[in-house]
Amino acid sequence: MSFFGFGPGQQNQAQSVEVTAGGVPQDAIARLRRMSGQGGAPMFTSDLSVSEFVLLDELQMQPLGLVLGSSIFHVGFQIGNYFQNQELGYLSQAMYQARELAMSRMEEEAAVLGADGIVGVRLEVGGYIWAPNALEFTAIGTAVKAPPGTSYRTVHDKPFTCDLNVQDFYKLHQAGYVPAELVLGSCVYHIAHQGFMQSIRTLGNNIELQNYTEALYDARELAMSRMQAEAEAHGATGIVGMNIVEKNHVWEPHVIEFLAIGTSIVRRGEKTKITPTFQIGLND
Repeated sequence: MSFFGFGPGQQNQAQSVEVTAGGVPQDAIARLRRMSGQGGAPMFTSDLSVSEFVLLDELQMQPLGLVLGSSIFHVGFQIGNYFQNQELGYLSQAMYQARELAMSRMEEEAAVLGADGIVGVRLEVGGYIWAPNALEFTAIGTAVKAPPGTSYRTVHDKPFTCDLNVQDFYKLHQAGYVPAELVLGSCVYHIAHQGFMQSIRTLGNNIELQNYTEALYDARELAMSRMQAEAEAHGATGIVGMNIVEKNHVWEPHVIEFLAIGTSIVRRGEKTKITPTFQIGLND
């Protein structure tokens, strides 16, 4: 008897997966083409709430499909000086590269659907017990199509990406702006340990731990400046919805990644009047 399509003697053989040059499985490409109407009636998938779907319809924007990108990345090893605050550039580079792979694959899926943008993008990092030194980076959002005669694509002729929910996207549109790209800056930083004499001097005293303050300040500044540089590179007016996330991931406690992330925006039209509405929720 065979299970899940495996024939006799095949259960323990590794199964190869055909992928595009960008790393997207060909099965995903075929599914997305069916969704876009190639070979059947078009159908969309999304993680939109009903309210978000209705708001998109008011903007005459059409959801095309839930798109995602994934990369399981082995993060290398780098040792920081025990008593020195310093960026671990090798690890910073790894975190950038892994997220870029996930984002580019999500954008490739959106391109197959003919999307003009991706809303509600989530960047997530997680791990698995069976891969203790590896992290999975995922990017996921809903691809959308702009109404005919309008352009939401970036200066690089790519679909826009944003981590805004549709309610915020709607308000941004009403104010005459459109999102450009999800921009981020990453910095993996080694926080110096306190020396013995320093620990003795601070024992029982209210005193600033200056080396810790300087380290966190420097790490956040590096992450924020890199995020800002990405926005400047495509002529953004500003960045909204910015957030700074600090995580230890798989490293020892004194090594932390500082991630600055937000949505860059550009002005594309005139401000339109927003009419406030009164709503009563039906939930308890």
